[in-house]
Amino acid sequence: MQTFALPVLSAPQPDALEDNPKAIIDEMWQIVNNEFVNYEFNQAEWLEKRTELLSQDYDNLKQAYKAIREALKDLDDPYTRFLPPSEFSVLTSQTTGELSGVGVRLAIDKRTSELYIIEAVRNSPAREAGLKRGDRLIRINGKPTALMSLEQAQQAIAGELGTEVSLQLSRRNKGIFQVTLKRAEIEIAAVTYHLKEEEQHRIGYIKLDEFSSHATEQMKQAIQELGEQQVSGYVLDLRGNPGGLLFASVDIARLWLEKGEIVSTIDRKGGDRHFWANGTSLTDLPLVVLVNQWSASASEILAGALKENGRATVVGTKTYGKGTVQSVHNLSDGSGLAVTIARYYPPSGTDINKKGISPNIYLELTMEQQARLKSDPSLWGTKADPQYSHAISILKGSSAPISTPVTPKPVGLRWQELEETIKDPDPRWQRMQER
Repeated sequence: MQTFALPVLSAPQPDALEDNPKAIIDEMWQIVNNEFVNYEFNQAEWLEKRTELLSQDYDNLKQAYKAIREALKDLDDPYTRFLPPSEFSVLTSQTTGELSGVGVRLAIDKRTSELYIIEAVRNSPAREAGLKRGDRLIRINGKPTALMSLEQAQQAIAGELGTEVSLQLSRRNKGIFQVTLKRAEIEIAAVTYHLKEEEQHRIGYIKLDEFSSHATEQMKQAIQELGEQQVSGYVLDLRGNPGGLLFASVDIARLWLEKGEIVSTIDRKGGDRHFWANGTSLTDLPLVVLVNQWSASASEILAGALKENGRATVVGTKTYGKGTVQSVHNLSDGSGLAVTIARYYPPSGTDINKKGISPNIYLELTMEQQARLKSDPSLWGTKADPQYSHAISILKGSSAPISTPVTPKPVGLRWQELEETIKDPDPRWQRMQER
């Protein structure tokens, strides 16, 4: 899941330590000691942990990274986690909503050490050149990638804006081919939207993929442009949205909500901060919000605020249940640390952590429906999408409640992959096979 974060991009400087790996370890320790929030956090034991960590010798950063991960496990918090430079760069690009380069995200097959493209970002040189998920990267500027690490390949592709990089790739059913791309500054589209003609109704469909720093301005544009096309209501799709920035969720809620509380947070000192709508909403037209079990963090803040203030009807399944706030720190070697600094609560004050938010109308996709939508993502937000179809029936005023069944294990969806690259120390996408 993408970090639910208050963006903190600097770390406290550690005491002078001659051994650089130890300096990184102490940076981590200081941040956790100063900021971490957990009811069971024992600072005396954590102080002993520092002595234990710094009494050991580390030959390289890899050993230090392993020690950091082991120390963080003792905190028993899945969201306080260490990110090596490659994973931290992915997280940073997601929260800032920007990429510099050609717009490819890479993965490495651990069995073969081959590098693959897992995404060509929209509106990027890579997407415009036709690069696709599953393309195998063979050479970068003529240099074989066979012995490159993921970090080395990313560094080789990176460079000054306006300069070019040559990539040799291989694709099933196409063979080996070459492209030359010009590096650019790329804004990642967090929002996509379409006007839907549903019989006699004009519906604005908006899909929000993540709460990046650009998401609010993109959402504002979507609402306004669809409003100019005389829509009669909106469907806001938060399915699979892993979250993002706290303030982005608050600002987006304000675009929909004229008045009422949005969310409150409580930090380690008991500080209670409340965020409210401020009378700047752009529309009061009917709204349906779609959620599922992978709608998390900032998605839950937005869905909870709109539901509990009676602004929207929420349709789908219970959300993920992540009720904590993390800050993200950039460590001195380019790695990162996400640390839990607060808990958040919807307007009702309910603790949703590990519980999630229940929709107004429960509607789960069958295994067959999930498989169909996964195999053809273009079907999301169409009549072939039962949750979307039900949202349309609500907007038409002809909906009936659906009873809540037992939830089976869902089919994995494409948007789970980013979550796993951050959450799983041995992420599934690094084991992907050529398709």
